[in-house]
This record gives sequence, C-alpha cells and structure tokens, in this order.
Amino acid sequence: MAEKGKMTVSEAGQKGGRTTRERYGHEFYEEIGEKGGTTVREKYGTPFYEEIGHKGGQKVKKLIEEGKKAIG
Repeated sequence: MAEKGKMTVSEAGQKGGRTTRERYGHEFYEEIGEKGGTTVREKYGTPFYEEIGHKGGQKVKKLIEEGKKAIG
C-alpha cells in the first residue's frame, strides 16, 4: 500500500469489492451479472456474443502463435 492513509485506485476498488461481498454476499454478484447479461442480450442480440467470442478466439490464437515463435 502507498503512504499511510492513501491508496491506489486498484486498492480502493478491491476494498470496495470486499466490502460489497461481505455486505451482500456472493449471490449479489450472480444477480447483477445475470441482469447485465440479459440487458446486453436484449440490446445487441445473440450475434453479438458470437462476434466477441470469435474476436477472443482470434486473440488467443495469435498469442499462441507468438509464444511458439518465441520458444523456437
């Protein structure tokens, strides 16, 4: 941690997350995640998930190829 009484943005976020978890429990995060997922699906439709899944897969493929080149 930084100087006494000061914290980074990351540390503040972690502290807030811990406090929320202690106050509302794990189920709270499941509920807001479900609501968020439903909202995104309604707004963008299922093709959106296909698109971001494809982009993520391409990124992983690229990283694997770069790792193989670096090794040998």
